[in-house]
Amino acid sequence: MTHLPKALSEPSRLLKFTGASLDPKVIANIPLSDELTAEAFEVKQKKYGNTISYSPKVFLPITFLCRDVCHYCTFAKTPKKIGSPYLTRDEILRISRMGEDQGCREALFTLGEKPEKRYKTAREFLYQQGFDNTVEYVLQQASSVFHETKLIPHINAGNLSIEELLKFKKFSGSVGLMLESSSNRLSEKGMPHYGSPDKLPSARIETLINAGLAKTPFTTGVLIGIGETREEFIETIIKIASIHQTYDHIQEVIIQNFVPKSDTLMHDHPAASGDYLLWAIAIARLILPLDISIQAPPNLNNDILIKLISSGINDFGGISPVTIDHVNPESPWPNLQKLEKLCRNFNTHLIPRTTVYPKYLTREYSSFLSKEVRAKLLKLIEGDGYIKADDWRAGESNAVPLFHSPRHGLANIKESLKKLQLNPTVTNVAALFQARGNEVKFLGDAANEIRQSLHGNEITFAVNRNINYTNICKYSCNFCAFSKGRGHDDLRGKPYDINHAEIQRRVIEAEERGATEVCLQGGIHPRYTGETYLQILDAIREVSQNVHIHAFSPLEIMQGSETLNISLEEYLKLLKSKGLNSIPGTAAEILNDSVRDIICPDKLNSAEWRSVISKAHSFGIPSTATIMFGHVEDYNDVAIHLIELLDIQSENGGFTEFVPLPFVSQEAPIYRRGLARSGPSFREVLLMHSIARLLFKENLPNIQGSWVKAGLEGLIELTNHGINDIGGVLMNESITRAAGSIHGQELDIAFIEQRLAEKNLQLVQRNTLYNKLTTDFSKLRKKLNIPLLDISYSFDRAH
Repeated sequence: MTHLPKALSEPSRLLKFTGASLDPKVIANIPLSDELTAEAFEVKQKKYGNTISYSPKVFLPITFLCRDVCHYCTFAKTPKKIGSPYLTRDEILRISRMGEDQGCREALFTLGEKPEKRYKTAREFLYQQGFDNTVEYVLQQASSVFHETKLIPHINAGNLSIEELLKFKKFSGSVGLMLESSSNRLSEKGMPHYGSPDKLPSARIETLINAGLAKTPFTTGVLIGIGETREEFIETIIKIASIHQTYDHIQEVIIQNFVPKSDTLMHDHPAASGDYLLWAIAIARLILPLDISIQAPPNLNNDILIKLISSGINDFGGISPVTIDHVNPESPWPNLQKLEKLCRNFNTHLIPRTTVYPKYLTREYSSFLSKEVRAKLLKLIEGDGYIKADDWRAGESNAVPLFHSPRHGLANIKESLKKLQLNPTVTNVAALFQARGNEVKFLGDAANEIRQSLHGNEITFAVNRNINYTNICKYSCNFCAFSKGRGHDDLRGKPYDINHAEIQRRVIEAEERGATEVCLQGGIHPRYTGETYLQILDAIREVSQNVHIHAFSPLEIMQGSETLNISLEEYLKLLKSKGLNSIPGTAAEILNDSVRDIICPDKLNSAEWRSVISKAHSFGIPSTATIMFGHVEDYNDVAIHLIELLDIQSENGGFTEFVPLPFVSQEAPIYRRGLARSGPSFREVLLMHSIARLLFKENLPNIQGSWVKAGLEGLIELTNHGINDIGGVLMNESITRAAGSIHGQELDIAFIEQRLAEKNLQLVQRNTLYNKLTTDFSKLRKKLNIPLLDISYSFDRAH
């Protein structure tokens, strides 16, 4: 008897239908019922929520020649029925670029198996092109598509060796091979695989195992209705699950229903019924581990699409706007708008994915992709591993994306929000980041209701000046384009270390232009000690007793205490005695050390950051709270961070504001090396601010939008998603600018005031601690129009 792999299945769900037995013979006798499909759908919802994915692709039929003679296939053709035996490189690239223009991100390479072993015309073509076999030819074309288009190849090249799979891994995201059935009976005389040596289960199972050894994300599947018994179907699913249990590489299983075709030996064989397909999907979902996606082809099942959506599938496979399904040419792809509408009727989101499923795009599975492929894929995705909802980029985009916002029912997002309100856990916070379409607006509206109750129609800002006293840093934060040190010489600007006289000049100039705050941060200069920061405070207080000094991140404070060999408590007291008023809560990035190990491995860890912040708060030194997102973190990491901030705030309320900082990737070393995403989508930016407002409520009442990251139009849109503050004027913004931002160095108050008025919002000046100030805006604008003198740098070449 074939046993279910216990570690991967959920026996209790099957036992509902079989009593005390998990024997495949007993499972095979489970009838299709509403209860069975509902159980499978519940399992799907548990892992994949209210989403069904698809891959926007082009279908590249590299060759229709095949040495096998499957009795149901119309893809394979003889040389007399085709022109060229293979698609040429130019044809492959032409089709790929057409798909690229239509938003495709996958190039599906499909071909007959080893045609050179049967056909002279195949051998002659390959010889003329300089290749020994078809696999070598496909490898070369995959490399061309990968390097010359935005598409990522998915390879369906038949049975492959470990060596061949490793070669494909360099230029492809995934590989596929339909197991079809693990039953040898289907290869006997009179059965559909007779005469097709490559369809022998042992050969195909070997390829599945080889892919596991090669650590390649793998797609396989079962073809139902070709003569297998239900017990054989179950044994095939169990075999797939067992292989995955060993190698953890199978990303999806396709449950494909047989459709008879004319001009084949099985033209009069009955098609697999819709009921059989729904039964097979349900049984597969209850047996397969949750991390294997289940796909069913929509173009073969137009008459039961509604039932498919509410079955156990979570994927519709590849759908192409430019090429037909060459395996099933009589079955056109469904219209995406129609499919999206059907999904919407079931409160389900239809979302695009890459050829690689999200699991294999996480940092834990980075070894499953070549560095080059992974770098290209990371540019395409959001924090959940699906294709970005828009092309917006932090620090670069001026315009706000025009969202296609389908009118989903809001029952699911309302339930998710209710869960958060009743129980603010990591799971419940992360779930809200899956909001799409008008769900994003719903959360924005809910966030704005809280903002309105706390702040009315007022949007605040501060007049401040950034003073970055050095860009020389001994640390190697992989996201930072500001610091200058070894390995950073190709990035913007020269290394500098400004003197006290220049700091004082900038403070005086800032106050003359109306500033109430100076914000000071810099790199961790190897020659700096704790005394350096004390001297900077002394220098400022020599020229101003009134300006609010907002200075020194937790990293600088920790380094200062360590270099003076005194405790954090002692050093914080010294800083406060010298005139420090508050500290920026930067260096937080993501408060999860598995993320910090990647983006800032030699920086202070999460516990150390919290220790500095909490101790500062306990001594009456307030701070801001920040998050930097859109790089290597996922939504769970973001949720961990937000819950941590809420917990810190519950201690003594020392955070004055929360400032989400979208990752500006353009000049960031980690992005340039292909190890990070390209920053968040605008959908994610909106959600970050809305969800923070919904989580923090009155506990942390001030949520700030960063104009240097989001741009002015982005900042205005954020006022629809819960923010009550637009930050500071800054006067000299340099850190984000070094990372590639184009949004300027000083906030245009007149522009913001006008745009807010159009939204019936009032701009109000505040100080650092959020006390409102009485402001004559005409006088303030005149002060801010005073030209800044050229900055004087002391360039440091000794670092």
